[in-house]
Amino acid sequence: MAAARRERSRDAAGSGLYRDVALVCLADGIVGLSFGAAAVAGGLPWWVPVALSVLVFAGGSQIAAVGVVLGGGSPVAAVAAGAVLNTRLLPYGLAVADVMSPAAGDGARGSTWTAVRGWLTRIVGAHVITDESVAFALRQADPARRRIAFWTCGLALFAVWNVCVLLGVLAGSMITDTGAFGLDATFPAVVVALALPALTSRPVRKAAGAGAVIAVALTPVLPAGLPLLAALGGLAARRIGRRIGRRGPHGVDDQFTIDETTYQVRAGQAGGL
Repeated sequence: MAAARRERSRDAAGSGLYRDVALVCLADGIVGLSFGAAAVAGGLPWWVPVALSVLVFAGGSQIAAVGVVLGGGSPVAAVAAGAVLNTRLLPYGLAVADVMSPAAGDGARGSTWTAVRGWLTRIVGAHVITDESVAFALRQADPARRRIAFWTCGLALFAVWNVCVLLGVLAGSMITDTGAFGLDATFPAVVVALALPALTSRPVRKAAGAGAVIAVALTPVLPAGLPLLAALGGLAARRIGRRIGRRGPHGVDDQFTIDETTYQVRAGQAGGL
């Protein structure tokens, strides 16, 4: 009986995973359609969004890079903007490193084919790392289910995203007036939608606000794309603000007060207060 219940529980979890992945693919597919259509309708060759989707496969970075180019920015600024957004994938890779290798017991240990297969699996796995695939993997406690969740979401998203971008390219090539369908607002709208869920704490909101002010202030005087990179100054502004906030009335760090408060808080937690 217990084994049957566990089996039913695994089946239910599996069906829930596939349902959630399908919903994510549907949402990202709509974004891919808009991306492909807006890129081509904005004047880019058809192969640019298609190549970006296959070789880069990072929606936020693709949208940022194409937005910079369509705004008149240089390819260097576009690549830099996309690279900045993709830096978040480094800790993602560390978090799911265990699922990007062949399962234990696959193939003869130490054989050449096993080594080659392991490297190919890691390369493909690194390519399909996205916010969604990592999130689905980290939701699973069991290593086997983590692997299934990561690969199911990653490969499904890769297929759906590329197909939808291609369909969007075909649609965009037949649209002459992007403003009539609101496609000219696609890139800023998607970037805002990607950024809003990250504004979960006051320090992050302050850094984002400072970056937005910097970007808006520099937009009239810098080439397209550079204000976006200059917005990273919001991180420095946040750090400077924290240091100023920690200074005492005589212009020196009030380390005693801070350390004393930290000690009191930790003592209260230890005492159950």
